[in-house]
Amino acid sequence: MLKITYATISADNEELQSAYDQAIARVKAEWLGAEVPMFINGKKVYTNEKFENYSPIDAGMHLCTAQKGAVEHARAAVAAARTAFPAWRKTPWSERVAIIRNLAEKISDNSLALSALMILEIGKSRLEALGEVEETADLLRYYANSMAQNNGFIRELGKLNPDDPGEQNFSVLRPYGVWVVISPFNFPMALAAAPIAAALVTGNTVVFKGSSDAPYDGWKTAELFAEAGLPAGVFNYVSGPGSTVGQELQDNPDVSGWTFTGSYKVGMTLLKTAGRGRYPRPAIIEMGGKNPTIVSNTADVDKAVMGVIRAAFGMDGQKCSACSRVYVHEEVYDEFKAKLVEKTKALKIGDPMERDTFMGTVINQTAYENYQRYMAQARADGEVLVGGNVLTAGEFGKGYFVEPAVVEGLPEDHELVKNELFVPILHLARVKTLDEAMAKANDTQYGLTAGFFGEEKQEIEWFLENIQAGTVYANRMAGATTGAWPGVQAFGGWKGSGASGKGIGSFYTLALYMHEQSRTIIG
Repeated sequence: MLKITYATISADNEELQSAYDQAIARVKAEWLGAEVPMFINGKKVYTNEKFENYSPIDAGMHLCTAQKGAVEHARAAVAAARTAFPAWRKTPWSERVAIIRNLAEKISDNSLALSALMILEIGKSRLEALGEVEETADLLRYYANSMAQNNGFIRELGKLNPDDPGEQNFSVLRPYGVWVVISPFNFPMALAAAPIAAALVTGNTVVFKGSSDAPYDGWKTAELFAEAGLPAGVFNYVSGPGSTVGQELQDNPDVSGWTFTGSYKVGMTLLKTAGRGRYPRPAIIEMGGKNPTIVSNTADVDKAVMGVIRAAFGMDGQKCSACSRVYVHEEVYDEFKAKLVEKTKALKIGDPMERDTFMGTVINQTAYENYQRYMAQARADGEVLVGGNVLTAGEFGKGYFVEPAVVEGLPEDHELVKNELFVPILHLARVKTLDEAMAKANDTQYGLTAGFFGEEKQEIEWFLENIQAGTVYANRMAGATTGAWPGVQAFGGWKGSGASGKGIGSFYTLALYMHEQSRTIIG
């Protein structure tokens, strides 16, 4: 069997690409048109109301029929998780670790089929879809290993009287209870399975709600946990509107904590909810970004251009970590702009099922229309250097295909410069000094990711000390602001991008899902 690792996820790996072709064909032949359930208290649940899901590549391609859950389903899921919590909390952490490790291997064993489905449902390119699935498996492995390496987060502390053999003091991290995971469409597996696994391995029970734009990926993620041998109620999955199902998961007093990835507006509302009630509750919230890259006059311009393009236009700019603003020193601005425009024009837009496609589609009609509205603003208030059009000829007319766009001349207080757009539009601006670039880069409510290109060590140190973002990169051609990997880069934001102050896939992640109990025993 083909062994896939981060190092082998490459466009020129013929063995991988051939196996990918077969997986795509099998998924199209065997998976499409299915009805996918919810999963509550150990049972698949079907509802009278349903909704249909179609591909953004071809709006006529029916992917699945999903359940339109209601408030009562969310309540039932929370109640089941609450009932299951006492026994699951007492399950030895080593047993929970074993379950998560087995799930990681199952994901890797089925990574091509899971990636093929993601291409069809999200419009991701082949390598980005496979990268997400393999990242998911690695996140699960990382969390399982973290639990084991920390011995279940039980640590012996010091003594007030070191000579007293009868005194023992411990720090013990313990689970909260029912944990809700609400994930977005753009990373429908990684931003779902990883927090589910983190909550479960630390002893919480889970209610999961995925995005209504990705119900098939949501179910395929849920199915992994549903078939993992967990006791009934430990894991639950609901689908349906955010206004009903999602609202109940936000308001239910029996929920002990949340992991939410989504908009700033919803995230801030959830934070306020977490502070109300009988007592404050934890909320791990990631709310997007407006991520800058600074290009110094000492930069390797070719490296900088490639890093920016990959970060700005990968997955059509639909990443919370996407580069959306570039501040370039005036001494290299013209060279950078010319090469950026040239490379952007050369990007292959097309069916993401094809091997050489770089950009697939935006997610839905709303994003498609937003892109057109934003580009009308860009043309009115600035200059569009390249791109900016929707593609409708031939097969493009069946889906939501748009061009990557580079815009200059917009004022810094413009909507397109300030707001997260979630489409492939990049703002380019000339600066006289690096201090000016830093001031503009930090002038945002967000602080998720940021990039820098410059060849002097002193400049890199200056950037790292002054940038207001939680995940930062210097001279990274693979992605100026994107591409964090578990155990390699912690991923998390500052300011309006995150609530916990800690990243995912790093040292402190699991501790966010537990609260500390100090134990003193005399005797």
